[in-house]
This record gives sequence, structure tokens and C-alpha cells, in this order.
Amino acid sequence: MMELTTTALFLFSTFYGGVPSDVKNSERAALPAASSAVAHVVDQPLTLEEYIRDYFRDTPVMAEIAKCESRFRHLGKNGKVLRGELTAEDTGVMQINTFFHEDTATVLGLDLHTLDGNLAYAKWLYKKEGTAPWYSSAKCWQKSDVLAKAIIKTTSN
Repeated sequence: MMELTTTALFLFSTFYGGVPSDVKNSERAALPAASSAVAHVVDQPLTLEEYIRDYFRDTPVMAEIAKCESRFRHLGKNGKVLRGELTAEDTGVMQINTFFHEDTATVLGLDLHTLDGNLAYAKWLYKKEGTAPWYSSAKCWQKSDVLAKAIIKTTSN
């Protein structure tokens, strides 16, 4: 088998739930950590959901929005970036509408078609406008048990 780069291995493990069994242990050990806040065990790579929940650990509502908008998927079955079911301009895990947001994302140096760009733009947009851009899926994420527990936890401290 052709040797894979650590980046390719990381992407494979992140999106497909594990490192291929024929990858050498030395290559497994070289995989970058997805997040400094979450212990990353190479034999148990982060799922995309775990990665997103960690990325938005300070704003759990954003992880719930990702769950409702894309079911924690950034790529479709065809391997291409996920597009909206109702609106084709809605892109990626956070379903950012490229018609309205691509120019701003480009100015910010973000690519909405990449996972990191999609998440970073969503974080920027949330700081600017709150949850309003995802209002159409509010019935889903507002009733989240995870979100309710996070709210209770922060108000009881």
C-alpha cells in the first residue's frame, strides 16, 4: 500500500471513524490531535460529532444546530461537500448559505466548503448575529436535551 500522509490519515479517521487497519503504528502515532481540549486516543479517533461538540464547547447551541442542520455531516455520500435539501446554496455541516455569506467568508479568509472554514465562519456569524441565521431549524435545536442540560449546568454554577 502506498504510504499515506498524516494529514490524509487524520482526515480519514475523522470522517470515516477510524484509521485503516493496515496503517503502521508509527504513522498512527504521528496523527495530529484534533483538539487540545479533548484527549485524542489514536485507536479511538474523534467522530465528526465529537470534533464539532468540542469546537463549540463554549457555545453548545452551535453543536445542536449542526446536529439539526446536517446530522453532523460535512460530506455527502458522493464525497462532495453536503448541500441543503431545500436550498442548494446551504453548504456543509453548518449549512451556511453561500449566496448570502460566501463573499464575507472569502474576505475573512475562510472557505465555506472546508470543514474548518465552515465551522469558523459559523462561529464568527454566531458572535455577530447569534442563532438568527439558523432560525429555520430552531424547532429542532431549541428542544435539544443536550442544550437544556448545558443551560441548567451554567445557570446552577
